[in-house]
Formats: sequence, C-alpha cells, structure tokens
Amino acid sequence: MAVELWETLKDSITAYTGLAPTTFFTLVALALAFYYVVSELFGSPDNRHQQRPRDFEEQKPLPPPVQLGEISGEELKQYDGSDSKKPLLMAIKGQIYDVSQSRMFYGPGGPYALFAGKDASRALAKMSFEEKDLTGDISGLGPFELEALQDWEYKFMSKYVKVGTVKQTVPVSDGAANDESVESTDPETKPAEAVASESAKPSEDGPSGSSVAETVDKSDGDVDKKD
Repeated sequence: MAVELWETLKDSITAYTGLAPTTFFTLVALALAFYYVVSELFGSPDNRHQQRPRDFEEQKPLPPPVQLGEISGEELKQYDGSDSKKPLLMAIKGQIYDVSQSRMFYGPGGPYALFAGKDASRALAKMSFEEKDLTGDISGLGPFELEALQDWEYKFMSKYVKVGTVKQTVPVSDGAANDESVESTDPETKPAEAVASESAKPSEDGPSGSSVAETVDKSDGDVDKKD
C-alpha cells in the first residue's frame, strides 16, 4: 500500500512539475531553509526580544555618582559592592572613584573585587593580591612600582568620576612628650625665674657677692672713724 502511494506521488510530481522527485524535494528543503533565515532577520522585534537570552537583557541605567567629600577608610568599606543599593567605590592615592560601571571587575565575584571599598594603591603598584598590601601606604616602593601606580591613576581619572577623598589619619608621635620630659629633667633648660631665684640664694660654699660687698663697706667705715 505504501509503495503504491509513493509510486503515485512520484508520478504526480513528475507530471505536474516536470522535475524528478529527488530534485523536487531538494528544492522544497532549500525553500524552507530560506524562509527560516528571512523570518529570523526580518521578524518582529518583540519575538526577537523574547528569544534573547537573559544575559543580554538591557540593564537599568546607573544612577549618577554622588559626591561624598572626605570620608574615613572605615566608611569607604561600606561601598565594596556587598550592598547593591550603594555605589561601588575604590580609592587610589587617597582619591575615591565611582567604579560602578565596572562592577563585573570590581564587584563581588570579579577578579579585582578585593580592591573595592579600599585604597588599594600599594596593591595596584605591586600588582599584589595579598591582604597586607591592601593599603594606601606607598612608602618604600621602587620607581617601576610608582610608575605602574601612576598609570593606574591616569586610567581611573580618565574613565571614572572622582567622588571624594580618604581622610588621612596622622598617628600621634611621642616626640612632643619626650621633649617635655627632657625639658623637665634637663638642668640646663630651667626657667629663667628658677635661675633667678637660685642666684638670689646664698651659696653653700661661702657668702654671696652682696654679703662680701657689705662687709667691705663696713670695714671702710670703721677705718674712717678711727682716722
């Protein structure tokens, strides 16, 4: 039965199209492929949008950077990307930049996520990912490291918006206290009043100069009386 139907179909194709059955089915396949390609290129935008993967969906526009002014290092840690409602910030040489547009690099899970919310000047200069280098202290760096840090700073200045500075905390040195203690213990730096009072006191080795003068005056008076 099936063989008879197939033979009848082939005869019909040859009779109506003048083509061999193989050629006819090849043309039909090519026509279907052409239709599929055209429908993909010129199909409705709504359909194309529905077929687009979720990864390519349009992201919401980022809010404009907010100027923070001068903040401490502890306050800067709040902008490390853990809170999606806050901007993503990072500092270089004490200057804070909004790097929210590069969340894929500096946000959670990114290759430079550990730099976010910190002044990572030393780590960037040394290209280090160690915890001890996540600081803004750049003392002791070599010329090549300082040059690398300068390149990073130029890149941030040209790409991101500066939103504030990191408050510099100067440690209290013991120099002032030591100076005070030296002044209090050094006999050569006694106050002028103390020196004056000591000069007025009689010397332990003998009479003072004023006592000697009085004695000499008394002696001269006695001599005059005798004469």
